[in-house]
Amino acid sequence: MTASNPAAEPMGGVMERLPRPLDAVECRVLGALLEKEQTTPEYYPLTVNALLAACNQKTNREPVMELSAGEVTAALERLRKNVLVWSSEGTRSDRWRHALDRRWRLAPATKAVVTLLLLRGPQTPGELRARSERLHRFASPHEVEAALGELAAGREPLARELPRAPGQKENRWTHLAGEEAAAVAPAAGAHAPPPATGADDLAARLDALEARIDELERRLGG
Repeated sequence: MTASNPAAEPMGGVMERLPRPLDAVECRVLGALLEKEQTTPEYYPLTVNALLAACNQKTNREPVMELSAGEVTAALERLRKNVLVWSSEGTRSDRWRHALDRRWRLAPATKAVVTLLLLRGPQTPGELRARSERLHRFASPHEVEAALGELAAGREPLARELPRAPGQKENRWTHLAGEEAAAVAPAAGAHAPPPATGADDLAARLDALEARIDELERRLGG
């Protein structure tokens, strides 16, 4: 039996994108659900165990976390109360999916960008483009900037541009879903990440290779 989707718009109007600031575990859970839906749709929706493994991946995660099944389950329950995730009954265990396509009004491009921001924190448009190949292929930097602009627009923005730090060639962008995200801003004189360069292409290849290795190990382990 499959549960009905509770993310439908209420009769009184459109639901809020974010009813409250999310904590770090909730952001990681949503980012992992978004990522696996786009990269391995054949295994989506996810069981708690599969979601736990996705949250605790050692690659493509900043910071790397060591969450417990209890922490992930508790985060799912909190998110379900806010109608940001929902579950359906599987043959052996419940499976979980996000409810963000309508709730956050995501298209393929904006979904890819917000996924990366949730999983890896503030990034430049160049970094987002280099890391998005398995999620959505952007033909140009302009397309990444357009997606960021869509996320930053409206009464309930999901992303914002951070002030440029010394030594940076591109501004970084952050999501606004989390408790600390809105306060993220490089302090004057603080250490800045290296500017985006031609090495982005190499980073993209390494990210894709690491993701393939993770998926192969997961299949062999299953």
